[in-house]
Amino acid sequence: MRRSAAWPHPPSSNSAVAVAMANGPQQALSIVDELVASNRLPGSHLLPGVRGELLARLGRTAEAQAELELAARLCRNLRERAVLLRKAAAAG
Repeated sequence: MRRSAAWPHPPSSNSAVAVAMANGPQQALSIVDELVASNRLPGSHLLPGVRGELLARLGRTAEAQAELELAARLCRNLRERAVLLRKAAAAG
């Protein structure tokens, strides 16, 4: 999704979630993939976590599981890591 008058701010993981809620996971996945390609939030668990959730919604379970496991490895919060690992197991 390119910036325009209707979307004046650079995309973020939050905007991807909002787009997923409004327009579905495929369009949101494009935003997340753009963020990954531009190396936004390197080393953060946020983008792989969001990406994993979107892939799961699209039925791309193997990819979803891999992304959620990556997010869990990058996550420093033990409770959040546990949630990500549960989601990864459920996706697979």
